[in-house]
Amino acid sequence: MGLVGTAIVRDGGGGAALPRGFWAAVRVWLEKPQVANRRLCGAAIEAEGTVPLGEGGEASSPLIAAWGGAGQEGREVSAGAAELGRLWREVRGQLPAGHGHLPPPLTPWDGTGRRSELRAVLRTLLPRGRPVGPPAPPRRELAVQDVCNGTVTFLPLEEDSEGKYQIKKCNIYQIQLTHIKEEEWSVSIVAPFPDDWFSDGIAYPKLAWLGSELLSKLAKWSVEQKPSEFKSTLSLISVAKYSKVYQDLKEKYKEMVKVWPEVTDPEKFVYEDVAIATYLLILWEEERKEKGLTKKQSFVDLGCGNGLLVHILNNEGHSGRGIDVRRRKIWDMYGPETHLEESTIMPGDSHLFPDTDWLIGNHSDELTPWIPVIAARSSYSCCYFVLPCCFFDFHGKYSRRQSKKTQYREYLDFVAQVGFVCGFRVEEDCLRIPSTKRVCLIGKNRTYPPTECALIDKQIIQYINNRQTCPVVTHDRRVGFNHKDHSDIFKEAGSELPENETETAGTIWMPGFQPREKVEQIRNCASLPRDFVDDVVLSVANLLLNATPQKSCSNMHGGNTNTWNQGESLSLKEVAEHLNKETLKRLKSEYGGLQTLLKNNHQVFEVLNGRVHIRDWRKEKPSRKTKPEVKRRLSAEAFKTRLCWFFLHHPDGCSLPSESCPYAHGTEELRQSQIIKKKKHI
Repeated sequence: MGLVGTAIVRDGGGGAALPRGFWAAVRVWLEKPQVANRRLCGAAIEAEGTVPLGEGGEASSPLIAAWGGAGQEGREVSAGAAELGRLWREVRGQLPAGHGHLPPPLTPWDGTGRRSELRAVLRTLLPRGRPVGPPAPPRRELAVQDVCNGTVTFLPLEEDSEGKYQIKKCNIYQIQLTHIKEEEWSVSIVAPFPDDWFSDGIAYPKLAWLGSELLSKLAKWSVEQKPSEFKSTLSLISVAKYSKVYQDLKEKYKEMVKVWPEVTDPEKFVYEDVAIATYLLILWEEERKEKGLTKKQSFVDLGCGNGLLVHILNNEGHSGRGIDVRRRKIWDMYGPETHLEESTIMPGDSHLFPDTDWLIGNHSDELTPWIPVIAARSSYSCCYFVLPCCFFDFHGKYSRRQSKKTQYREYLDFVAQVGFVCGFRVEEDCLRIPSTKRVCLIGKNRTYPPTECALIDKQIIQYINNRQTCPVVTHDRRVGFNHKDHSDIFKEAGSELPENETETAGTIWMPGFQPREKVEQIRNCASLPRDFVDDVVLSVANLLLNATPQKSCSNMHGGNTNTWNQGESLSLKEVAEHLNKETLKRLKSEYGGLQTLLKNNHQVFEVLNGRVHIRDWRKEKPSRKTKPEVKRRLSAEAFKTRLCWFFLHHPDGCSLPSESCPYAHGTEELRQSQIIKKKKHI
C-alpha cells in the first residue's frame, strides 16, 4: 500500500558510495529538478536549516554547506531561517496523523536516542514554459530530511487567502534509502494517498513517472555520482528571475525565427542569444544593486556575428554596439536603434573602450584571450563576459599543455588565468543554451587598487611574452587612455614591420596577431566544381554497387516483385583507398574531406559510424519529432527541384515510384526552385 516504486542498488565501491551518494542524489533533485523533470526550469531555494522534532523551537541557522548551496538563492536563505521555524510550527500540526507524525506507510521521524533535529528546505518549483491560462500560484514544497532513518519527505504547500500555508496532503511523498545486506541497498518512493494523487503534468508529475523516471535517476545518481568539472548551471544569478525574464524575451523575439535570413539554424541561434541576453540582463541588474548604480550598463560586443545579442540588449535599454569583421544579411533587419559596425579588431591602443562598462566575447574565437587584456587596459571600471568556443591563444591556435584535463576544461582554465593575470576576480558559470560550449567567464571586480595599474600592465606583458616568441608591445600609460603619443611603441614594434605598415601597426600589441578574414572561406566541399563532385559520387557509388557480396532488397512496383541492388557498405578508409591521389589531395584541402562530400550528397549516400552505404529511400521514415515550420516549408519548396540521381545512374533505377520520390524522374518533372527566388529577393 502506497509503494510507488523501488530499485535495488549495489555499492560497488566497497561501501564508499552509500549512503553519501544517496544524499548527493537527493540534493540534485532538490536543487536541480530540471535534470529529471524537463518541464521545470529549476528550483529556487528560499529557506534552509534545521528544525526540531519536538514541539516548538526555532529553525537554526541555515545549513547551506550540507546541501551544496543554491547559487544566488543560497546567499539569500539566511534571511529565511526564522521564517522556516514559523512555517515548520504551522505545518507539522497539519499532518494527517496529527502531532507532527507522518501517515503510514511513510517511515516516521524518530530521534529517540539520536539527534532531535531534522533538516528542512523550502523550495519553489519553476515551470519551464509560459502557462497557457491564467498564471498558477507558485508551487512550493517543504523537503524534510531525516538522516538517521535515511528518508526525505516532500510536503507540497498551498498558500491560502490569509497568507498561511496548508499541506496539499494528497501529494505527500517520501524517498527512502534502506540497507538490505552487505553492499545491497534499496531506493524507494512511497506516497500515503496514491488514489487521491493530483497531477498537473509540471510541478506535480504522475505517480507512475515518480516510480519509473525519477526513481531510476535517483538510483543511478546514488552510485554513479561523479564530481563535475564545471559549475552548476546559473550558479551566479537567481534561477527564478532567469525563468521569468527568459520566457518574456522568448515571447518578445520569437518572430525572429520565422524571418531569419542566414543559412544557420534559426531556432538554435535565436534562443541561444535570448538565453545569453537574459543572463546578462540579470547579472547587470544585480551589479547595479550591489554598486548602487541607476544608469544601465553600456557594452561593446567584440565579434558580434549576427548581431542579435546586440539587438536584444539595445532594445532592453542598454547602450552599446557590436563590432564584427564581416557584415551579415540580418543586420539590415534590425533598424537604426541597433548599433553594428563592420570593422577588423586588432588588439592594440586603437581598440580600447575607456567609456564602456562591459566587453562581451560571445564565441569570439581569436579575440577570446585578448578580451580580459582589452578590458584591463580600457579602464579600471571596465568588466568583461566571455563565452569561449573555439580554442585560440594570443597568437594563433591554442596548443594543449596538459593531458589530465579535457581540452575544453584546459582552455577554460587558460582564459580564466588570463583574467587573473589582468587583475580580475574571475567567476565561472554555466549557461542554459543549446550548445556543448556553455561555460562563461566573468570579470567584474579587480584584485588590486587603481594605483597599481602600471604594475598589473607589466604583469600582463610578461605573461603574454612567456606564451609566444613575438614580443608584445608595451601599452603607453603616460598619456592615460587618449594614446596620442606612440613614439615609444614605434621604436619597439616598428623596426620589425614593413615601412608602409608602421603607422597602422605601431599601436598593435602583438604584430603577429592574425584576425579573422573579412571574406569567410568556404571549405565544406560546397565550393568544389560540380563536375569534380559528380565524378567522385559516381566512382564511390559504383564501388559500393560492385562490391561483393551485394545486398539485394525486394521491392513492389505495380504488383511485380523485383530486386534493387543496395550494394555493400565500406569504411571511409576503404573508400579512400580506391580513389586516386589527386582526388584525395583535393578533398583534404576541405574541412571534413571525403566524409563531408559524401554527407553533402545525402540523396545518394548514408554515412553511419564511419561506414558508407547507398541510401535506400524506401527505408526513410519521417522524423518522430515535428519539424519546425521553417524546415517543413523548405522541404515542400524543394520537392522535385533536382533530378533523381538513382533514376539517372543506378542500374536498377530509383527504388521509389515517381509520385513518391522527392526528386524529379526526368526533366519533364522538374520544378523551378522557390528557394532561389526568395534568396534573390532578399
